[in-house]
Amino acid sequence: MEAVTTTQIIEVWLAVGCTLLIYSFLYKDNPLFKLGEYMYVGLTAGWGLCTSWYMVVWPDLIRPLSRVIGSYFGYKLEKPLESNETLLLLIPLILGIFMLTRFSSKIGWLSRYTFAFIVGAYSGISIPFVVTAYLFKQMKPTLVPFWGKDIPALQGINTLLILIGVVTVLIYFFFSIEHKGAIKYIARTGIFYMMIGFGAAFGYTVLAREALAIGRFTKLVNWSKTSDYYYAPIVLFFVVAGIIILWELMRRNKGGKSYA
Repeated sequence: MEAVTTTQIIEVWLAVGCTLLIYSFLYKDNPLFKLGEYMYVGLTAGWGLCTSWYMVVWPDLIRPLSRVIGSYFGYKLEKPLESNETLLLLIPLILGIFMLTRFSSKIGWLSRYTFAFIVGAYSGISIPFVVTAYLFKQMKPTLVPFWGKDIPALQGINTLLILIGVVTVLIYFFFSIEHKGAIKYIARTGIFYMMIGFGAAFGYTVLAREALAIGRFTKLVNWSKTSDYYYAPIVLFFVVAGIIILWELMRRNKGGKSYA
């Protein structure tokens, strides 16, 4: 078995500490939970900023644009300019600068051009994919025959159920006709389909979160069984619990309210 390095020990202690800070919210909102929350938000923002800079801004904008500008001023380049290295890169650079003007009350209106471009470009790119995925792909199963010699019985029943679900849900949202008589019962069938769909989606979400929690607790148990990590889960559990108890006693002695 390979020896555990100092870096791995520090990583385990940080992972256990952050986990316990977040789970301290099970008692109540407290300063340790706030610390873990702020660390999570800050680290996420820092990681996203660094990733955007080193994977997008620098290789796709700053570096090629500097090569273009250098070539115009007569600097000798190691490699010739590629097709994507043009002065057109000034457009995203200017739009990015406009977005930073959001922090100014005087010229903040310039950021509207950037946001308008982002919303318009994203809409133009995503709308065809959304229509294909949520409209055409949903219509396709309803057009498949559900009765025939070469169609298995279960497949036919499944296709028929899909067809009934699509029709009844659409009728439920068709408000031009009052939901009375037969339309009322058809619309109510659509409600049952939607509730089944919402329940399945919610159940899938809960199971996914439970799987993450089980994986985390499994690691905590494994780390607490070995002395390689100096029993980090056990030690930090008592440290966190002790700090929360001390904070609660101090808060009650001062007659303060719950931490918010």
